[in-house]
Amino acid sequence: MQMDVTTDALIAITILWGFVFIYAVMASMDFGAGFWSMIYMNKEQTKAANIANKYLSPTWEVTNVFIVAIVVALFSMFPGATFVLGTVLLIPGSIILLLLALRSGFLVFSHSLPKKYRKAVTYISGISGFIIPSILIMVLPITHGGFIFKQNNNYSLDLGLVFTSANVYSFVGFAIFSTLFLSSLLLADFSNVADEDEAYSIYRKGALITGPLSLMMAFFIMLTLRSEANWLFTKMMQNFPILLVSLLMFLLAGLALFLPNSRFKHRKGRPRLAVIAITIQYFLASYVYGRAHLPYMAYPDITIMSGFTDPVTFRALFITYIVGFIILFPGFYFFWRLFMKDKRYIRQED
Repeated sequence: MQMDVTTDALIAITILWGFVFIYAVMASMDFGAGFWSMIYMNKEQTKAANIANKYLSPTWEVTNVFIVAIVVALFSMFPGATFVLGTVLLIPGSIILLLLALRSGFLVFSHSLPKKYRKAVTYISGISGFIIPSILIMVLPITHGGFIFKQNNNYSLDLGLVFTSANVYSFVGFAIFSTLFLSSLLLADFSNVADEDEAYSIYRKGALITGPLSLMMAFFIMLTLRSEANWLFTKMMQNFPILLVSLLMFLLAGLALFLPNSRFKHRKGRPRLAVIAITIQYFLASYVYGRAHLPYMAYPDITIMSGFTDPVTFRALFITYIVGFIILFPGFYFFWRLFMKDKRYIRQED
């Protein structure tokens, strides 16, 4: 049965948003691990930095796969939107690419560098990992409207308005605390498997501090959305029950950190349950946000229909993505088994 263009466009934007969600969660954990490695680098009495490095070492390459997938999906499925977004986001996009290239380049050669230079690499990884999500997330409020202007068929971004927007800063704050929160949770789980009591205690405490701060920034986002992008706030409130479930999943994640540990009786908390609950929570919240954003890719001029590719081209691309996913999924599964659940790797001495 032939699908109409609207259905094709909805499938395409769902694929793109799926890549964005996966990258957002994985990159937050990746960037946060680099930051925690920098923070605990000089504290030799704890193995928190070693735990962060063991997680960071094999994962940053996989994380970068998804940002490539986002760019390819956007360019191939929404070429009209890519032209406009690429034009107005030239400056922030160039900064992001520069920082990603710098961070990736140093991480590639980190193991072959003399030991005296490794601290510099750790600082670069930690600082860039703190800045990159802050700039990346600014793309979202920019698409809410009020920042992009059209004159003589040319689009431009008013950076002055961007850097004076309370909504933009609430998103930036959310990105920072979410990065620290998600990475703390995952590193707590990593430490739990590694049987590192002190590192587990440090990252559990970090999650308990940064979690409420990330929730507070989420409330600030909603508050500033109401005044700066009321169209989006109103549409999000139409799915308030899902937002409420999302909040309950966040509370479940917090509760999980106080439950008796199923593997080690002397510890408190079930970090694996907390990671699962918070991933579901972020998925539900991102679903509400993404659904409310439709049909706009950049309000009010660019919709998923105006920027969509030819339906025949999309169907060929869709088949390609399915085949690619079938090939990559087993690889990601084995990666998880090797680096996230293999106790021989996690517990090995540096």
